[in-house]
Parts: sequence; C-alpha cells; structure tokens
Amino acid sequence: MAEAMTVELDAQYRQLREECGLLDRSTRGKLLFAGPDAAEYLQGQLTNDIEALEPGDGCYAALLDRKGHMQADMRVLHCSTATFPRIPRISRSESSLLVDTEAEGLAASQRHLEMYKIGREVEIADVTDELAILSLIGPRSAEVAGTPPLPEYANEKATIGGVEGLAVGTSEGIDLIASAVDAERLRTALLDAGANEVGAEAAEILRVESGAPRFGAEMGTRTMPAEAGIVEAAVSFTKGCYIGQETVARLHYKGRPNRLLRGLRLVGPVEPGASLLLGEKEVGEIGTACVSPAHGPIALAIVRREAEPGVELAVGEDGVKARVVDLPFG
Repeated sequence: MAEAMTVELDAQYRQLREECGLLDRSTRGKLLFAGPDAAEYLQGQLTNDIEALEPGDGCYAALLDRKGHMQADMRVLHCSTATFPRIPRISRSESSLLVDTEAEGLAASQRHLEMYKIGREVEIADVTDELAILSLIGPRSAEVAGTPPLPEYANEKATIGGVEGLAVGTSEGIDLIASAVDAERLRTALLDAGANEVGAEAAEILRVESGAPRFGAEMGTRTMPAEAGIVEAAVSFTKGCYIGQETVARLHYKGRPNRLLRGLRLVGPVEPGASLLLGEKEVGEIGTACVSPAHGPIALAIVRREAEPGVELAVGEDGVKARVVDLPFG
C-alpha cells in the first residue's frame, strides 16, 4: 500500500511540474470588503499598500499584533463585486477587496477587522462557505483555464464551462474563484480541458522546494515577517501607519532577526514539530517536511541565526541529521 501511494504521489508531482494539476483549496478563509472606506480601512490594518491597488490588482500582506507578530497572512484582490452575483449579503458597490487566508488565520483576522471598522463605511462578509477556490498548478495552467497567463495577484473575470468567476495569477499557475454552488461544474470543465486532480501532499512538496512558508506550519503567532523571509513580498515601507509597523520598521532598518527561515536536507523522514538541535542547544523545530522526488527528504524551519547554511543539526530524539541550506532548494 505504501509503495502504491508513493507511485501515485510521484505521478502527481510530475503532473504539477510538467502539465497541469487541479487542487481544491476552498477551505481557505475568505472575507469580502465593500464600501467607500474599504481600501482606506485595510490600509491602516495590513502590512502592504492596499490603497495602491487598482481594479484587477492584488498583493500579499500580513495582519500583525502591536508587537509585530503575525496573526495571519493573506492575499488581497481588488476585484468587481459583480463577479460574485450569488452573494446577496454585500452591497453592489463598484469594486471590492477579497481577502483569502489560511484557515488557521481566519478567526483572528475576522475578529480584528470587525472590531476596528467602527465609524467607517465598510461592509465585511465572511464568504468562506460561499466561494470555492480551485487551483491550477503547472505550466499548462493558463491553457487549461482558457485565460492569458496572468502575473501573480493579477485578476480578471472569466467564464469557464459556463461558470462565471475570477481568474487570479499565482506563482504556480492560475486560481479560479467562483460560487461554491458552481464548484462541481467548474471542476468538471477543468478536468475536461486537460487538468488532472492532485492531492495537497503533492502541492506541499512544490511549496517546500520553493521555500515558501505557510501560516500554521512554519509561521505562527510568535513569528515576525522578517523571520519568515516575507518582508519583500508582504511589507510596504512607504505607506502610512499600520498595526505593528514600528517593530517591523525598526527591525528592518536598525536590527536583524534572531531567527530565519531555512531549508533542511535530511538523511531520512522526520515529523513536523520535531526539535532541531545544534549540539545540545535547541535552535528551532521542523515546520513542514516531505520527501521530494527531486531532492529526497527535505524540510522548512525557522531556526536561530547561528544555524546558518552548511551547519549540521540533529532532529528530535532519534538524532536524524539535517544540513541547513539556503532557499529555494536547487
């Protein structure tokens, strides 16, 4: 059985690398913001420059606490509210901001953003159950979707198999966001167009290889953006104030993080959460570990600065050896 699973995982990995895989990511949390103050409101809450987004643009951002620790990371898309006609609970304003985040970050994001909107003309709707996200991953993604290749975070309305939705560029291919009631029809259309379904495990291998951290795995509520290596992508240093800005800016301009995201090349499989030891000192713990068909056993972890590339660590009680490497894996 284990051998059959390995063969299937290898086949899915090749599909993602060479063709087009289809992965359902509908469990991600989704919040829709509408109203004249929506962009100005999020500008003061999130790390990136939301007010700079034009219709069809998007960006990566984080929500921090006042000490600069992450509460969630998220994708923010400036799109037309009319793209989602089946969502009646939000006003038919000309444009809206759709935020999607890891499921682990939804509750904190919604609680915080609902709390601080008092006095602003902004509506917030939790549309997690009402919108589906189907990810096309691989070099044939745009061909299967029938859309032009899109830069990361760029978005445009699309109709696929009679289903209206939003096509969004990603680093891996194309995400398609549509009403959940149309998800099965959209899935069928994509499979008919040449996609093949893959599991989350195969997609996680690609994520680890690329060195992209995930909230709930490598990143959590004790993590600062600089430690996770997401400052360049998620933080604007030219926008106005936002919660946690002072700590992030001070660390960027005057200091350096004590912990950093690193890759690990392993001599054998390990479990997430296992401690990492440099001699007798614990310097971090495994975030995500996998067995890559291209690289063998590898992992991501946020480790103390002294665990620099080239250093050998021991993993957990069994002492599995791990060599620290730069990212991405090459």
